[in-house]
Parts: sequence; C-alpha cells; structure tokens
Amino acid sequence: MSSPKSVLDPSLPIKVQMERLIRQKQSEICAGLETLDTIKFKPDEWERGNNGGGGRSMVLADGTTFEKAGVNISVVHGTLPPGAIERMKNDHKDIKTSSEGSVGFFACGLSMVLHPCNPHAPTMHLNYRYFEIMNPDGSVQTWWFGGGADLTPSYLYEEDAKLFHKSHKEALDPFGETLYDEFKVWCDKYFYINHRGETRGIGGIFYDDFNRLPAQKCLEMAESCFNAMLPAYVPIVARRKDLPFTPEEKEWQQIRRGRYVEFNLVYDRGTKFGLQTPGSRVESILMSMPKTATWLYNNEPAEGTREADLLKVTRNPVKWV
Repeated sequence: MSSPKSVLDPSLPIKVQMERLIRQKQSEICAGLETLDTIKFKPDEWERGNNGGGGRSMVLADGTTFEKAGVNISVVHGTLPPGAIERMKNDHKDIKTSSEGSVGFFACGLSMVLHPCNPHAPTMHLNYRYFEIMNPDGSVQTWWFGGGADLTPSYLYEEDAKLFHKSHKEALDPFGETLYDEFKVWCDKYFYINHRGETRGIGGIFYDDFNRLPAQKCLEMAESCFNAMLPAYVPIVARRKDLPFTPEEKEWQQIRRGRYVEFNLVYDRGTKFGLQTPGSRVESILMSMPKTATWLYNNEPAEGTREADLLKVTRNPVKWV
C-alpha cells in the first residue's frame, strides 16, 4: 500500500494540521477496513454543547468480519477543572493556572478499536492525539503528543506479530533509530494488567507526553505511524477472518476479551481522563468495549495448548523485530 498524499502544511498552526490529519485518516482507515467486510461504517456526529467542540464516531457493528469496530475523532476545547490539572502535573509540573485554579485547553485525536468475529483474527487498538494548554491570553503554554497502536490476538501467529511490529518500526525509524525500541517497551509496560501479571496483547508502540522533537516533527511522526496502520493490519485480518474455528476457540476469545475490558476500565489513562472531563461523550469513550466477553472462574489453559502459548508471550513479552 502506498502512502497517501500528506495534508500537513507547516505554515499552519499545529492544531489545525492535526485536525486535518485525523479527519483524513478517519476516512482512509474506514475505507480500508470496509474492504474486509460486507457492511459499511455508520457516522455519528456529536457536540459537547457549552463545553466546546465535538467529534465524529464511525461505527460498524455485527459485520461478517467485525463484530464491533469504531474509528472516532474528537476535537475539543474549553477549561480543565483543578482535579484534571492536578493529575496532569505528574508529567507537566510547570503548568500555570488562573487564579481560580483552571486552565484553557485544546485536544484532538483519533481513537480506534476493532474487534473481529473470528477468534483467529486479532483485536487492534490505535490512538494518536495532540494536547495544548493555554495561557490566559490564549497563547500556547505547553503542548504534547501521544499515541500508539497495539495488537491483541486470542491465538498467536508469529508472522502476524512480526508484520505488525516491523511496520511500526519502519514508521518510526526516520525520526530516531531508537524510538521503536523505546516505544515498544513503553507499550508492554503501559498495556500491563497488573492484577493478572500479563500484558493485554502482544504489544506494538506507545508514547505519551511527548515533546522531545520539534512540534512539526512530532506531527510528521504521528502521520507516519498512522500510515502504518492499514498495511500492518489489513493483511492479517484478510488471512484469518475466514478460518474455521471451534466453540472452544470462540470461548477463549471471549475470555481474552474479558482481559481487554479489565485493562480499559481499571488502568487506561485515556478512559479515566475522558470520563472525568466535563461534557465528554461516554458512548465514544466506551466504544473500545467488545460487544461480548466472558469471565470464567479460575480458568488456566493446559500446558502445550495454543491458548497456553499465547499466555506465555503476554507474561514474558517478546522482541518481535
């Protein structure tokens, strides 16, 4: 797949370019994923009312390939309450607030979660976002980027894991030859279910509060990672979506989806921040939840099974490239 024409324009403010980028990528990603299914994404426009901004959710449900899929963009602005600012100060201690203890902000991003029907086709998550904190006069006080993409299979196919990681390493290499290794480890540590002692899946890349490069370079890096998504994922689903599977394999997929829910509701910073932000869209935030999931008491697969093979790599992350 060739990379699409860039919509970035360095003469424009970063937030304008980022909004252009996420709108372009939402359209491209939905079109690419629709080639795998027999139904289309349905748009759902929403607004935050008096809080400022809104977004567009694209949702595909009960397809022949995807049981539930969402590709959402949001462009929001307004005032952050003191509680949200205090949580941010763990990573941004220099944030200056008004006399009331609040600050203005702008945030935009694209978030995507794909849950295929077939247990041999992996779930995928992607999120790239940009955040600004404003001075009282409206100028930018501080900014950062965050994001990443990770793969959550129910059954391990090493060639799939290698393709996914290789594609994202190639996307990052032009911006720093050590970034992939750093972001891969960051991903394994972030998507870790502490109470289970295992990662959510087989990882990918993740970064947050990132402003180490000039803002334009950070934006170009996000674009490059966006461009890796379809080549990294579509071929995997294409070769797995029609494989035969047993009721037992479907049940294992449901168990693994339960782990997905546990991470997203207990640990994920984005879910917590979204639910605690005034005027947030709960439906879009919880779009990441699978349609169905299962929790079985004291379930542990037998040694030597494919289910046990998956748990080995979630309990001891592998360097895939």
